Amino acid sequence: MKLKRFLLRYYPPGIILEYEQGNELHTKPVDLLTLTPDTDVEVLVNTIVRHEPLISEQRKPQVRKLVYKLIEKLESNEAQNFYLFKILRAHILPLTNCAFNKSGDRFITGSYDRTCKVWNTMTGEELLTLEGHKNVVYAIAFNNPFGDKIVTGSFDKTAKLWNAETGELLHTLRGHATEIVCLSFDPTGAIVATGSMDSTAKLWDVERGVELCTLLGHTAEIVSLNFNAEGDKCITGSFDHTTKVWDVATGRCLHTLSGHRGEISSTQFDFSGDLCVTGSIDRTCKIWNTNTGACVNTLRGHNDEILDVAFNCTGSRLVTASADGTARVYNTMTGACAAILIGHEGEISKVAFNPQGTKIITASSDRSCRMWDAESGDCLQVLEGHTDEIFSAAFNYEGDTIITGSKDNTCRIWKC
Repeated sequence: MKLKRFLLRYYPPGIILEYEQGNELHTKPVDLLTLTPDTDVEVLVNTIVRHEPLISEQRKPQVRKLVYKLIEKLESNEAQNFYLFKILRAHILPLTNCAFNKSGDRFITGSYDRTCKVWNTMTGEELLTLEGHKNVVYAIAFNNPFGDKIVTGSFDKTAKLWNAETGELLHTLRGHATEIVCLSFDPTGAIVATGSMDSTAKLWDVERGVELCTLLGHTAEIVSLNFNAEGDKCITGSFDHTTKVWDVATGRCLHTLSGHRGEISSTQFDFSGDLCVTGSIDRTCKIWNTNTGACVNTLRGHNDEILDVAFNCTGSRLVTASADGTARVYNTMTGACAAILIGHEGEISKVAFNPQGTKIITASSDRSCRMWDAESGDCLQVLEGHTDEIFSAAFNYEGDTIITGSKDNTCRIWKC
């Protein structure tokens, strides 16, 4: 085994080792999930070199440099406020969703006008209109980290795969009996998963545009769907009060996560893929072990439906958003509530950590998006200007740009 080069992974922090073994290139991650600006770098570097046979003593200066680079990234954008950069009147009919590509230089919007549009974030210019669906375009995604393909899911029961550069339609994915309401690319970009109101999810081959398998077992619509970071498992959250864990290679159901007393609204894997979180209209959120199917913790405190859940990039914290107008930050390991985010005057439908894990944004029906300190729970900033409820808010990969989508039919780009 011979080390060829180091690659940096900023979020969550890590160093990827590219090495040669028997004339083949392989990669191996060194996860640094607990790295903070206060970390003793010398101790860390010594530990890495001691435990990783691929890294020799001679490589220490290189490793040290990489660790400092990762710390620098964690500290970036810390003090800055965000300002309104652009307002885009995206579609004639209401927006349904918006999403960034990895670098954040492009984003996409879906709409009731049956199209998906591709935008240049910096100029606000409309680059492409993806036309062809016969009903509302509801769920949309880039194949990040690559960003060269887009998938759109529609109420017309189909999903479509597009070339993100040219707008060319690559494949139409037919097979669902009713509306498609959620979808996702796997981490390699080779598979797309779609979830439908017909109670099934389907896995599709991106290259060939053919169905790989149908994930059968839910008894009500599937509203949330995610892959783990490895891409070997996916979860589906349903109105039947359960979440199911599936083996991607075989389409086999590994576990049914039962215990909620109401419809599931949102689901997410943590970075390791060993845990997932489910939010429900029963006002609770549950943490599950995805390997055993056991419920590890039930997080209570909200007094209305939970509408969204999200982990930070390392999985050490999670945040819940509720119709009660508050969001709550929990310690994943202990289940303790670390902060309550109070200030919105309407329900919070979307919540997200920045990549660094230091800030949280919440999108609300009170027409504002708020930014919070993830540690203290203090409100750092209110992003105001939308004239109707905000249903979408997302950071780009760097954490220096935010996109908000509203029922006022505009997207706002915020930069720091």
